[in-house]
This record gives sequence, C-alpha cells and structure tokens, in this order.
Amino acid sequence: MGQEMPQRRPAVHKVRLEPVGVEMEVEEGETVLDAAFRQGVALPHGCKEGQCSACKCILNEGDVEMLKYSTFALSDPEKETGQVLLCRTLVYSDVEVELLNYDEDLLSRSIAVKAFNGKLASVEPLTHDIVRIAIDLDEPMKFWAGQFADLTLHGAEITRSYSMGNPPSEPDRLAFIIKRYPGGAFSTAIGETKIGDPITVKGPYGSCFRREQRDGPMILVGSGSGMAPLLSILLDQAASGETRPVRFFYGARTTQDLFALDVFADLEARMPDFKFIPALSHVEADSEWNGETGFIHDVLRRHLLDMENIEEADAYSCGPPPMIDAALPILQMADIDPARMYFDKFTQATQA
Repeated sequence: MGQEMPQRRPAVHKVRLEPVGVEMEVEEGETVLDAAFRQGVALPHGCKEGQCSACKCILNEGDVEMLKYSTFALSDPEKETGQVLLCRTLVYSDVEVELLNYDEDLLSRSIAVKAFNGKLASVEPLTHDIVRIAIDLDEPMKFWAGQFADLTLHGAEITRSYSMGNPPSEPDRLAFIIKRYPGGAFSTAIGETKIGDPITVKGPYGSCFRREQRDGPMILVGSGSGMAPLLSILLDQAASGETRPVRFFYGARTTQDLFALDVFADLEARMPDFKFIPALSHVEADSEWNGETGFIHDVLRRHLLDMENIEEADAYSCGPPPMIDAALPILQMADIDPARMYFDKFTQATQA
C-alpha cells in the first residue's frame, strides 16, 4: 500500500486595514470579505457579488487578483488607480488596503458569520408576487435590525440572500419577505418546499442596520421586498423607547401591491412620532386612493422640504437599484450627511 500524501494547507496571508489599523488573516482562495465575515470583522458590504461597490477600497501594497465583477461597481479607470472590491479580491501576499468607507460603529458591532440549521415554519402570501416565510432555527442567530442572511434550500441546492423582516429580539424564528420573479429559481422552489423541510441560514451580513441613540429624524425609503429590512429596523426602533421622528416612505405600483398596513397603523398609534407614507405610481381610474401618488423619490422630495432637523437625519434605503439610485440624490440635496445614509440594493440572481 502506498503512503497517503499529506494534505497541503492553504497559504495564509495578512491583510491590514487602514486607517483603522485592523489586521486579519486571509486564506488562499478566500476573498478578503469572506475572511472578514469568518473572523467577525465588520467591513462595509452589500451584494457580496461585485455589483454594488459598497466594499470598494484602495490597494496600497501587495499582490492580489480579482474575480469577475461588474464595471458598474468598479470602473476601469478606478481599477487603474488601484481600487479593488473586497468581495472579489484574492490575495497572494501580505497586503494593505485603505478603506474608502468605514464606520466605527459598524466595526464595534461585528458579529462573526456562521451557518444555522433551520426548518421552514410557514409560507404566507402577502400580495400577488410577494410572500413571507418563517424559518425556525435550531439555535438563535444574533443580528442587527436591517441585516440579511443567505438561505439554502436542500434538495434544490439553491442559495439566495434575503433580509430578516423581524426584529433582533426574535432570534429563534426569522421572517423573510420574498418577491416572486417569473422564472425565479428560489421563489419557485420555496413554493414547492413543505413545512418542516430543512433550510440552512448563514449570516448575518450587511451594514445597513439601525444605528442607536442618534439625534434627528429617521428616514426609511423602500419598495417591493425592500420592506423586510426596513420593517426590522422600524420594529427595533419601536421597541427601543427612543422618541426621534420616523418617516417610512414606501413605493408601490397599485393598491394591490401594499401590505402590512395594519402593522403600520398599530405602530403609528404606539410610537410618539411615526408616519407610514405609501405612494402609488399607477392609480386605477376607479380607485378610492387618496394618498400620495407618483414615484417614491418625488414623494420623498416633497416631504423632506417640510421636515425639521433633516440635516441630522439617519436615512435607510432598501430595494431595487433604480429606486435607490433615484432616492440618494434627494437625500443628498436635503443636506443629510452622506456618512449617515445607508442603503441595500436588491439585485436579482440572474444579474450576477
């Protein structure tokens, strides 16, 4: 019998993050962002797929290679000046990177990413194309309101990222709001999954989470399944006892696309200064709708003009990239500090 060859251990390199002075280890074949998740180093990130630019930084020194990414997230001129996306970066030596966007609060609230065993507990239709599912975990998952997780359906072997739609005070049963797309692999498979079937939940991910004890109003802007992280943030805010003004702007096409209205009515009655402001882009001719009409960024613009202390606000935007791209300039024109603007762009898996 021949001798068994010893397994080769992957090479390990050090990555130094400036200007915060944090050092961590990255294994060969592992992206810098995945290494950060594994070690509980909370770096700015969004899609994890090289599409959103949230983890963009500058390579100061070292030998790296980048996996496939979108030039919308990192343009060729930016790459030529040494900028990289940490979610796509493999390292082949010790390296140093300079973070372009970093948050001291984010770094101080790091949670190491891990996988949890779960079972499908319920599937509830909310609209014609949105469902809410609940997953019971074998052990609680700590997360911050607004974060997301990777869900893997066993048997179908499909993994997708979805935001928790429940507050962190409910760590054993997680709720997710899922939009069904024509031909969508995960949303189709979840419709065929039976109650009690196993689902792996890996997380938490995301830097668009609720910041605590801040002055000024809280602005929430979303549409579609972007409701989930914003609802988590809102419920967490309601339980905190803080009294800051909160405004939730939600864009929908018609009244048939609105849901959870009873939840918002209850929160408006309980919270000291909260208003839910839905806006419809397409109002039926025979509709009795007497609320806001138009695209959500136009409605947002009108309301921000009348808000006090808007320059001290925290703003959270979650949903499709076009909605966020339209809302961010409105928030900037209102003189909100860019460092207090947080967003989570929801991209379809087929765009990866």
